[in-house]
Amino acid sequence: MAEIRGIEVVVFDVLGTMVDEPGGLRTAVQEATRLPDAVAADELVALWQRHCEQEQERIRRGLRPYASTEVLDAEAARLVADRAGVTDPGAVARLATAGRRLPPWHDSAAGLERLARRFPVLGLSNAGRTALLHLNAHAGLRWHQALSAEAALAYKPAPEVYRLALDSAGCPPERVLMVAAHAWDLRGAQAAGMRTAYVHRPAGDPPTDSDDFDGRFGELGELIGALTDSQVASGPS
Repeated sequence: MAEIRGIEVVVFDVLGTMVDEPGGLRTAVQEATRLPDAVAADELVALWQRHCEQEQERIRRGLRPYASTEVLDAEAARLVADRAGVTDPGAVARLATAGRRLPPWHDSAAGLERLARRFPVLGLSNAGRTALLHLNAHAGLRWHQALSAEAALAYKPAPEVYRLALDSAGCPPERVLMVAAHAWDLRGAQAAGMRTAYVHRPAGDPPTDSDDFDGRFGELGELIGALTDSQVASGPS
């Protein structure tokens, strides 16, 4: 198990790391379209995610003014509805808020509660403010502070998003640990001077051989164990 010492504040990505984003979208798509075919539903989820990723990239490149994830999700829901032939306005409106109802991974709520007894813990998400509020309540994620990239009018991996967490942490970047299931997110955190830890999730973006993160963990419990053990070993600061 990797050992991560000298950490004062832990920051978690939310979408994909603490909640099952593809699984939640799949459930919402199947509910709206009534498709019995899982493959067809997965194709619509891929359409949704592709749209949101492309639009976030356009925003990062200055090709589109900032729009929150709720705006992008509403656009994606309309694309999915049009593709699947869904015409009921109520069904489309509910589908557009699917990002508020993503299920937590099995160990997320308990793991976060355990870690929060030992460290200040922040959530840092690309999800818009309102979506993040409802998502945290739905998934049972209790943060000391939950930060939306909407406050920076940007999307990770833009440096100004990580600065939100560093400003809240109030300690040097090298004492702030960013945890994510996405290597691209951790690379952005590294560029901002943060420490980094990868946690495997089925829908994540695994590190490459060239990635040099402080730790790589197969599950959330391993990371929490490494952090709490290191804190005990180092004694009070």
